[in-house]
Amino acid sequence: MKKLVLGTIAAAMVATSGLAAEYTLKFSHVVSPNTPKGKAADFFEKRLEKLSAGKIDVQVYPSSQLYKDNAVLKALRLNSVQMAAPSFSKFGKIVPQLALFDLPFLFKDIDHLHRVQDGEVGQALKDKVTAKGIVALNFWDNGFKQLSSNKKPLLVPADAKGQKFRIMSSKVLEAQFHAVGANPQMMPFSEVYSGLQQGVIDGQENTNSNIFTKKFHEVQKHLTITDHGYLGYLVVMSKKFWNKLPADLQANVTQAMNEATEKEREYAQELNDSQLAEIKAYAEKTGKLKIYNLTADQKEAWRNAVSKIYPEFYSDRKIGKDLIEKTLTTK
Repeated sequence: MKKLVLGTIAAAMVATSGLAAEYTLKFSHVVSPNTPKGKAADFFEKRLEKLSAGKIDVQVYPSSQLYKDNAVLKALRLNSVQMAAPSFSKFGKIVPQLALFDLPFLFKDIDHLHRVQDGEVGQALKDKVTAKGIVALNFWDNGFKQLSSNKKPLLVPADAKGQKFRIMSSKVLEAQFHAVGANPQMMPFSEVYSGLQQGVIDGQENTNSNIFTKKFHEVQKHLTITDHGYLGYLVVMSKKFWNKLPADLQANVTQAMNEATEKEREYAQELNDSQLAEIKAYAEKTGKLKIYNLTADQKEAWRNAVSKIYPEFYSDRKIGKDLIEKTLTTK
């Protein structure tokens, strides 16, 4: 009887050892674990390990522990890391068409944006990235951007005239501010707070979560809820790693990523809503910041003013007329 029990235990141990990871997937990202991207990466880790019955060991490295976004695409090609979620701007040199998401007032609302990302246009963009040797999986949200200024309320396009706005490196964003007579100033994200505080720049555009976490609202007098532009990420995977996976594990990756994407979008919306509430509470408590919501007519005036730049990006070497028009007509 004792031999039978020992034999059963040994068999169980052998079966368990058969579930040891056959693949290691390192997921590198640059933000903290408590952000929407960080939380979704952790969700993806747990979900894929469960779906693959432990055959894929997912190791998440947050806060630039492995690579910064400007180095991670090269690391992916070398399979030094297997997954990352860089912002769209990091793909500018290889797939300039991703600047589609920089175009102002291109999306009616968050649902329209997601239909574009999950539909024909999104797939076309992912195919362009995959053709460059990096497997594009899904789009993740940061959120829609708002406008702020120290000079005056930004209610109509003419209010921006002559003001200096910080932008990240983007031809679209340069054109956007030129269209309303403003002066775009390229500046690293890490320098925006001091730039606003010292008057080097008058204003900036960012998501609620970026504005709150970097305390931009504490060095600005006026904030307008415009939802005029979008910030997001593209989750990508090493092609060498993807090609090594058998079809069933590729299916597990796809399913885990789709579920993580749903979660990430929820996390991003919750964070932007809660942090806008925090900004409003600060404004009410201190009286140092005024927050404005555009009327339908004011929003239309902004849309008309800045949408004039779209034809500048009709060239296929930039964004492409077809992608822009398909986005506008996506139902």
